[in-house]
Amino acid sequence: MKAILTKAVGGPETLVLEDVANPDAGPGQAVVSVKACGVNYPDVLMIEDKYQFKPPRPFSPGSEISGVVKTIGDGVVGVKVGDRVLGSTGSGGMREEVAVDASRLTPIPDGMPFDEAAAFLMTYGTSYYALKDRGFLKPGQTLLVTGAAGGVGLAAVELGHAMGARVIAAASSQVKVDLCLARGADAGVVYPTGPFDRDGQKALADQFKQACGPEGAHVVYDGVGGDYAEAAIRCMAWEGRFLVIGFPAGIPRIPLNLALLKSCDIAGVFWGAAVARDPAGHQANIKDLMALYAAGKIRPHVSEHFPLARAGEAISHLAGRKALGKVVVMMD
Repeated sequence: MKAILTKAVGGPETLVLEDVANPDAGPGQAVVSVKACGVNYPDVLMIEDKYQFKPPRPFSPGSEISGVVKTIGDGVVGVKVGDRVLGSTGSGGMREEVAVDASRLTPIPDGMPFDEAAAFLMTYGTSYYALKDRGFLKPGQTLLVTGAAGGVGLAAVELGHAMGARVIAAASSQVKVDLCLARGADAGVVYPTGPFDRDGQKALADQFKQACGPEGAHVVYDGVGGDYAEAAIRCMAWEGRFLVIGFPAGIPRIPLNLALLKSCDIAGVFWGAAVARDPAGHQANIKDLMALYAAGKIRPHVSEHFPLARAGEAISHLAGRKALGKVVVMMD
């Protein structure tokens, strides 16, 4: 079978397409014939050895897949041969077949296309855990989302709308903001490209404050980091929650006096670790998300499809912050 491999530390240009042995299903595992693999920012970091987890090389990037169960190992419950599934792999998804713990697979409805299934779990799982379990978002509150047109950002926009919040979508172009407005945002902010000096950061904070209103943002979903983070925290409501999601613009250094002055919480969001620590809570959240999908309240926006041989280009496209919604690698 074909697989995209990283054999040396580096960017997407270092990835290679090779033939590898087909996997076998060990105890508790299922082999999935992969149909699609979602591309996520951890894929960028993982091949550069900058992520929290560093799989031994050679390995395939790709942490979420969809496909059809081909074989199952001893002791597997919950899925059977022939089931259409989505799953979280951690890594290894950009190949034609993958062996994965069956507990990490979820059957999908017949009406869910494989590309949407591969774009579903990490974005909506992360954002729902962030807004529900870390942000305690309530109907009527104001939610500010930075990086709002990316995969997790757009999911946060949709989920915030579905949860009854007033959603402010902040992104780097009007095209991106318009996409967010079409997916449920109530207002948008087009911000300039950083980094910013002090005057630029103050101007950005003023943009956020004007969009959020006099009370400020009750929850900030920060998927960008860098200089955008301090500007966002300056527009927070009293006792608001600032959610730390990711750092494509760099790891921010937030003056903690701002947290004191706002009496606000800065909450980390590590969805992968949360799934491992609380699998029952994760399954409950997946059930909620599937119900929202069935009701038409959320739906992945897949803007780009790449074949497996061009998976490096897919990762590069995401790394360049060009993606609107999700980028997916298709095996067929």
